Amino acid sequence: MKFIDTHTHLYLEQFSEDIDTVISNSITSGIDKLFLPNISSETTKDMMDLCKKYPKTCYAMMGLHPCDVKSESMEKELLHVEELLNKKKFIAVGEIGIDLYWDKSTLPLQKESFIFQINLAKKHKLPIVIHTRDSFNEAIEIVESLNDENLSGVFHCFTGSVEDAKKITDLGDFYLGIGGVLTFKNSGLDKTMKEIDIQHLLLETDSPYLAPTPHRGKRNESKYIINIAEKLSEIHEISMEDVADTTTNNALKLFKI
Repeated sequence: MKFIDTHTHLYLEQFSEDIDTVISNSITSGIDKLFLPNISSETTKDMMDLCKKYPKTCYAMMGLHPCDVKSESMEKELLHVEELLNKKKFIAVGEIGIDLYWDKSTLPLQKESFIFQINLAKKHKLPIVIHTRDSFNEAIEIVESLNDENLSGVFHCFTGSVEDAKKITDLGDFYLGIGGVLTFKNSGLDKTMKEIDIQHLLLETDSPYLAPTPHRGKRNESKYIINIAEKLSEIHEISMEDVADTTTNNALKLFKI
């Protein structure tokens, strides 16, 4: 069985002392492709260096995270994203979107940044990886307004309702990114996922955050994709092989690997 972790921040300082072991353990567990979303210009170099070191395992995205959208630096940050997309090859524009958990005051700027980066993705014919913490309605409205044959992507860390999921699948070439929250006892996501065809799903860890049960509260790692896949297998009453085949094929199709 082969899995893909479609969203993992392995270039962050939480992995600085044992990154080689973390990647080795991931590959040994059958997760041999790791997709790395960018955060800002401050993380670009570390992300790119990791991808150079593991060119057949780590794949880079380019984008500005909504939590890093600031009035004093947004123009410079978006120029950085645009220039890198023009110069180098990336598998997606991400992580982009809207976050209303940490700071609601920057919503107008976040929307502007999101729209700008969606248009960059369409220009470069790349999928988008969307962050929607406490902001699903705001984000889906923008994506719906800009959706066409040149737009595809994934709603990262999906935790919404069946109705939310249908809004995503109705877009066309869009998927739901499912991570450790699926394994949380009272999240309710398991009930939602029972109603959603696995053909619409991607697996992700969002490492180092949101480790699945039984590792909850610890540093997350890409090898824990197995725990998420096991829960999905249980919910849909299908084999782990079916989970691996379907979610891996979905990822390869979306990101054109």
